[in-house]
Amino acid sequence: MESFAINKTIKTAVDSLGRSYGTGLRKESVARVWIKPGTGKFNINRKEKLLDYFKRESVCQVVRAPFVATSTLDKYDIFATVKGGGLSGQAGALAHGISRALSNVSQDLHSILRNGGFLTRDPRVVERKKYGQHKARKKCQFSKR
Repeated sequence: MESFAINKTIKTAVDSLGRSYGTGLRKESVARVWIKPGTGKFNINRKEKLLDYFKRESVCQVVRAPFVATSTLDKYDIFATVKGGGLSGQAGALAHGISRALSNVSQDLHSILRNGGFLTRDPRVVERKKYGQHKARKKCQFSKR
């Protein structure tokens, strides 16, 4: 068995149009996120406002959390496509994608996001249903007689 060294240096990945890309994952949701310097506009699945897509302020706060942590709330425009899962999973995926895109912009932002826990993918997913059971952990009712 050969062991390979993985280079963990972070490179700034900004294209010729000034955009940075990040993929976010949470539960069954996948978010593809592009950010570029701007005025803080959100465009999620062709909806112009964050509240138009998510409908709840608490979920919108989850999405804005990486910007609040790095003090870049109105400095970037966000274009994202989100698929799969439910509302909270999509919000978590979007926050993860935004964090990855921001970390591509600057090394300083990367360290802030890493310390805040925004770059770690949340590994929790729904447990599968087992045969002979009603749900993943719910068993059939036991009767002695």
